[in-house]
Amino acid sequence: MKTYFQIIKNTWAEMMMYRLNFVLWRVRWVVQRLVVYFLWWAIFANRQEIFGYSQSMILTYVLLGSIVGTFVLGTTTMDIGGVINQGNLSNFLIRPVDFFRYYLARDIGDKLLNVVFAVVEIAILVLLLRPPVFVESNIWYILLSVVAVGIGALLYFFFSLLLGFFGFWSSDVWSPRFLSMVIMEFFAGGLFPLDILPKPLFAFARSLPFFYFIYFPIKVYLGQLSVISVVQGLATGLVWVGGLWYIAVLVWKKGLRVYTAEGK
Repeated sequence: MKTYFQIIKNTWAEMMMYRLNFVLWRVRWVVQRLVVYFLWWAIFANRQEIFGYSQSMILTYVLLGSIVGTFVLGTTTMDIGGVINQGNLSNFLIRPVDFFRYYLARDIGDKLLNVVFAVVEIAILVLLLRPPVFVESNIWYILLSVVAVGIGALLYFFFSLLLGFFGFWSSDVWSPRFLSMVIMEFFAGGLFPLDILPKPLFAFARSLPFFYFIYFPIKVYLGQLSVISVVQGLATGLVWVGGLWYIAVLVWKKGLRVYTAEGK
């Protein structure tokens, strides 16, 4: 266990080593949040409600979605394709460290650091802009939303792992990742609540694992889902986690059979 705690600490040190890159990343993140925030603020300029959401609910969704998205979608697994293509995977195979747990530990380090900055940045924006936000008072909804965020983070971890494993069969690992990220960001609900989509498209979104990345945890927090819907959603999310984990293990084993690393 100490090994993986050390990996988390090393991840923090690695991220702080390139401070300018990290600062620019955070500035970009804040600017994106402001654009989305003011877009919704303009939409509600002369309206009390739209798509069944009040101004406070939609602004809470946007701000909270920023924090949830930072935690769930924060990952270091994007370099796995390059690790495989360059033959550096051999360095992992000869070490007494599980590859999956290694990257999970790195992801935890990345997520914790990003979410700390995200909370501080959102808190500053709330103090400056003073938006009407909704504060959930039901402790059960808060706890269940935290569980839902954890499920979403695990889902994205295995999903991103699978994208990285394309490196076993192709040197072009960024094209499929870029395409999948475009689709994922739309259906994860980070920019808007998915239930404002037409019913057929919303039904399709519910059938995807992306549904549980951002949209579902926030809907739980807002208290807009029944107890049955919350339980069903959590159970479905866990099934997706188990399914993607199983597929990731199979792809990993098949990938190792074709892996070569000349000169390593």
